[in-house]
Amino acid sequence: MFKRVGFIGMGIMGQPMARNILKAGYEIMVYNRTYDKTIPLAMVGARVGMTPREVGEWADVVMLMVTGPEAIDAVLDGDDGLLKGMSNGGLIVNMSTVPPSYTRGLAARLKTYSIILIDAPVSGSKKPAEDATLIILAGGPREQIKRLESLFLTMGKRVVYCGETGQGSAMKMVVNLLLAVMVAGLSEAVSLAEDLDLDIETVLDTILSGPMGCSLFNLKADMLKNDVFPPQFPLKHMAKDLGFVINTAKECGADIFIGQSVLRLYDNAMKKGLGDQDVAAVKKIVNSLED
Repeated sequence: MFKRVGFIGMGIMGQPMARNILKAGYEIMVYNRTYDKTIPLAMVGARVGMTPREVGEWADVVMLMVTGPEAIDAVLDGDDGLLKGMSNGGLIVNMSTVPPSYTRGLAARLKTYSIILIDAPVSGSKKPAEDATLIILAGGPREQIKRLESLFLTMGKRVVYCGETGQGSAMKMVVNLLLAVMVAGLSEAVSLAEDLDLDIETVLDTILSGPMGCSLFNLKADMLKNDVFPPQFPLKHMAKDLGFVINTAKECGADIFIGQSVLRLYDNAMKKGLGDQDVAAVKKIVNSLED
């Protein structure tokens, strides 16, 4: 059993995930590039590492929840990097969204340090992270994932074994493609309803009461009613992740026609300065897609 858990990345997802690990009775040391974001965890009993190296030296397992490949590389490398602290081996669990090709390359690189990589991105956003109802999409050696299961279940309600290292990231590409399309589709439907002078509350109640009702649409309903989009999953991350999806599809020879169109929509939203709002803020430009 892992007793000491390092957790790097105290963003919208990382903070509640780390908090739930702490609540479950694990010792935890957190680190974030911006120190202030670690304070809420320190106030409830978490240790705070001053560098990734310190986290690596202390922890039995280190979990990463950062913005992508560049952030992971920054955490790993340098005199104060995680690899300096884990030079004698260990286990890293990357829960960040990254392309499968990056995951496989990272696993090969870490193997030279005798470090095992598990890729375990999550399906779910801020509210499921707070409620510990995330779905953990795990790739890597099955026996290692089995060892991690109790730890994973402090943050989520289910662990899905996706296959060898990289397949957790591959599953995340599939999930996020559908997420992007669904949010854009709901936004376009609501926008059409407005043009038809329909009552939006009635429209959303109709959608949510029928076969299209789902937890995702429920999470976005109040945002669409009020035209206010506090970030559960920031739009800028959706745009980034869709870029990963499109590139991953090219690598495996898949055609992603709908995804490419939706990516243009999110890219337009980024140009309009909507990146820090929730992904559902794509509604604001859904009828103004530029060529």
